[in-house]
Amino acid sequence: MRLVIKGPNVLRGKVRVSGAKNAVLPILCACLLCDGESVISGVPQLGDVAVMSSVLRHLKVFCRREGEALKVDTNALQLEEIPEELTRRMRASCLVMGPLLARFGRVKIAAPGGCNIGARPIDLHLKGLKAMGAEINERAGFIIAEARRLRGAEIHLDLPSVGATENLMMTAVLAEGTTIIGNAAKEPEIVDLQNFLNRAGARVRGAGTSTIRVEGVKRPLVAPRGHQVIPDRIEAGTHLIAAALTRGEVEVENVIPEHLEPLLAKLREAGVQAEVEEDRIWIRPGDSLRAVDLRTMPYPGFPTDLQAPMCSLLALAEGISVVTENIFENRFRHIPELQRMGADIRIEGRTLIIRGVPQLVGARVEAHDLRAGAALVLAGLAAENTTIVERIGHIDRGYENLEEKYRKLGANIERVG
Repeated sequence: MRLVIKGPNVLRGKVRVSGAKNAVLPILCACLLCDGESVISGVPQLGDVAVMSSVLRHLKVFCRREGEALKVDTNALQLEEIPEELTRRMRASCLVMGPLLARFGRVKIAAPGGCNIGARPIDLHLKGLKAMGAEINERAGFIIAEARRLRGAEIHLDLPSVGATENLMMTAVLAEGTTIIGNAAKEPEIVDLQNFLNRAGARVRGAGTSTIRVEGVKRPLVAPRGHQVIPDRIEAGTHLIAAALTRGEVEVENVIPEHLEPLLAKLREAGVQAEVEEDRIWIRPGDSLRAVDLRTMPYPGFPTDLQAPMCSLLALAEGISVVTENIFENRFRHIPELQRMGADIRIEGRTLIIRGVPQLVGARVEAHDLRAGAALVLAGLAAENTTIVERIGHIDRGYENLEEKYRKLGANIERVG
């Protein structure tokens, strides 16, 4: 499948943001700690959600979608080896390790895969599990974790890893005593996970700060019914950038504006008008797009997931922008594709030097990862003539009905086989 975009387009209208992919995935894993049927509302229909649902079904968990809700029933849950054919499709599959270890005292999982955007080892996950009493063995591409008894521990993460923070939070819920996770990641999706766990009977506090405290409970959690997933801040940011890039006027609704403050600051610095209300943001064009410098950082810094879409905007901004990628070392795979469309971008290590050009030109380009794919769609919206974006399965992993949402905003975009 590919997306065919005829441009240039000016987006106008209203677009609603779906539930957060990066909140849904750990919450689905947290259901493994619960007895009964959990009901999660606001679950987007994404490739990654489908993969995680397949992982749960492999464990004899019953998953059923009803509209925007997903019902997850663990009454028949069984401990099974998670095969490579599932884990290689998505890195977040490793988030089942902690819950399964906590419930069964053992887990065997093939090393996880996902987007090729740089080294993302799970050593921080494993170090934390060892601190709580797990024995870890790695054999023939599988990770085996075993623990007769998990005990609370003081764990200081070398880096504020989102996945490690989430995995260790879930493990600690059923461990004896208190676990303290220091240098924890602060992302909003971790707060959403804490809220889900506490609704199920866990005792977690501190999510959103650098120190999370988990008091273990002695029983499986009780499945909560009706948890509402937070809006996807990365999808929201992509729409804001798309509106600014096409010099359009767009209302982005179902957002939490404070989650988007780093992006809003850069958009305003670039000359974009952004008006914020309680759960929506209006984007309108300023006099011109101006170059800005940015550095990706852990939350609440500028998100690495919006670096690629922002590069598409800066490719058309007046002046020279400097973009530094501090999170992943291989997250510039969209740059050669943007260069094919006429962007003037030079790579220097982990830094991009972007000299704005008056116009991008459509070309046949390839999405090498999720956010790179979104960046190419945005560039295609603004480019002259026709852009064809190949390998859009990457985009479907994280954006729900992206082309349909942009068509409703007036874009000439279609999916073809």
